[in-house]
Amino acid sequence: MPAADHDADLRPYLLLVEDDPRLGPLMAKALQPSFEVELVADGQEGLERAITGDHDVMVIDRRLPHLDGLSIVQKLRGARVVTPILLLTALGTTADKVDGLDAGANDYLVKPFEYDELTARLRALTRRFDPQGIGIPVGEWTFYPDDGCIYSPHIGRILLTPRENALLRLFAESPDRTFSREQILRTVFSADDQPGTVDTYVHYLRRKTDKDIVLTVRRRGYRLGQL
Repeated sequence: MPAADHDADLRPYLLLVEDDPRLGPLMAKALQPSFEVELVADGQEGLERAITGDHDVMVIDRRLPHLDGLSIVQKLRGARVVTPILLLTALGTTADKVDGLDAGANDYLVKPFEYDELTARLRALTRRFDPQGIGIPVGEWTFYPDDGCIYSPHIGRILLTPRENALLRLFAESPDRTFSREQILRTVFSADDQPGTVDTYVHYLRRKTDKDIVLTVRRRGYRLGQL
């Protein structure tokens, strides 16, 4: 939609990517009083609109034609798109939820759902950032672990997944300490995770924020970087 129309509408601008021909329009109608809704029914088109549009929040179904919702979230985060995302799916196991959050989604809602709950969750995701916790300086950045986000001096707030947040918190609260992969696994992850999981999440943090936010200490592990 034209930028002028978006600016004139005080409702948050929501991208809804849902291919169900019945559910999609029903969701758009139910959310319309609180959000300005753009409905897209194709995964690839949804990705293109998510990258080029100026949205305040996104709702993305996990199972979509041409490109699944999980891949959309991963590609958006890889492109440094930090818009809050709620992943919508019929898959409700713990593993499915973890996969969605680890891909970069900020919230996860299982079908069937109540529209009041969906609207409340979206309001929480679009609520103006007003840090209540104590910010931890990380170079020119400010990390708010209680709010699950880090504030960039260049692009503003960047939301972190729970595991990303816990990993950065470990480094930020002991900035002079180098942690081995085993120490990080015990503190942040679970006993079932492999040491490579640490490397993966360090990569996620660097990709989402800055390549120097975490330093690799050869043969020892990782520590907080100096941005």
